[in-house]
Amino acid sequence: MEPLRANAGELDVEEILSALADGRRVVIVTELLGSEHEVTLRHDGSTFYCDTPTTLHKHGTEAEMRECIDNQGYARDTTADAED
Repeated sequence: MEPLRANAGELDVEEILSALADGRRVVIVTELLGSEHEVTLRHDGSTFYCDTPTTLHKHGTEAEMRECIDNQGYARDTTADAED
């Protein structure tokens, strides 16, 4: 299955988590210190992974993964949408 590719902020957290639940990898292109980098998010059925250029983060629950996605700015901020 092809990975879902997006720039940081293009997808909301629900779209990312839904793709992971369907068994897809999600590749997020983000900028760090003026250079583009790819972050691969995946789920093996029990553990969520965030594979960044510098480290591999592991999360045991969907709530932890959601927090990581939000904190790292990989997803679109929907709180601003809700305020409109």
